[in-house]
Amino acid sequence: MSVLIECVPNFSEGRRKDVIEAIVAPFRNRRGCYLFDYRADPDHNRLVVSLCGEPGAICDALMEASRTAVEKIDLNRHQGAHPRIGAVDVIPFTPVRGITMDECVEMSRRFAERFYSELKVPVFYYEASAVRPDRTRLEQVRKGQYEELKEVVRTDPSRAPDVGEPRLHPTAGGTAIGARKFLVAFNVNLNTENLEIAKIIAKRVRASGGGFVCVKGMAVALPEKHMVQVSMNLVDYERTAMYRVLEFVRMEAARWGVTVNGTEVYGMIPAAAMLDSAAYYMQIDDFHNDQVLELKLLDLMQQD
Repeated sequence: MSVLIECVPNFSEGRRKDVIEAIVAPFRNRRGCYLFDYRADPDHNRLVVSLCGEPGAICDALMEASRTAVEKIDLNRHQGAHPRIGAVDVIPFTPVRGITMDECVEMSRRFAERFYSELKVPVFYYEASAVRPDRTRLEQVRKGQYEELKEVVRTDPSRAPDVGEPRLHPTAGGTAIGARKFLVAFNVNLNTENLEIAKIIAKRVRASGGGFVCVKGMAVALPEKHMVQVSMNLVDYERTAMYRVLEFVRMEAARWGVTVNGTEVYGMIPAAAMLDSAAYYMQIDDFHNDQVLELKLLDLMQQD
């Protein structure tokens, strides 16, 4: 059985098409590395790439793409709605087949050492790779974003990187690298330009605000669409279903007479996450994922 991992690197560039294509280029037509999807958002000013494949091939492609990002992106000039600490902001590894979470953690740490050695961009471990309890959550690492971190990292040992000297790269900042479970990036757009409404809802839906334990959320303005967005990460879709989150946001928005104007899923998503919500909205009794023809066929093919 071949070893497969998922990787969803996030780069701090969502507007310059030439830079976006240059970053994505190393992931194309590389043996053992499969480019599933990539999306650039100008409001977030962020590029999200979805990969799956063999660890070695993915890591080699990541180094090449990251080298381009470090050369082309200057965090001192970067502006966008999404929090970030680096040109290569985050690199998460997720076990898919033939590899355990613990092995994925070890792989992420080996890659982090290589990343710093070749690019001189310091690394902060997070999620399962974290070596400190106060850095398990990505938002803890990103506190204050690049602008604050580049100052405090020099003087506050509690903010020092896990790999590299206590200073950020002068233009590329730092990078968070870790191993984690599948994450669903789920956004809900609201029919209003009032950002305060989205901020209140985001606070109520996320774990830190007393909401769903497996949800992280923030408010984002979408000026080009004349809307605002509740942007969320569902860090464990099996414990917190998408439909529950959507219905909660819909219910809270109704307090201000605001309606939902569509949702977005960024990057790849496990079939089970979508099917769970589909069964809910279609009110299908006793539905099982192995009733889906393609999933059943894949299962039988793997058994053979």
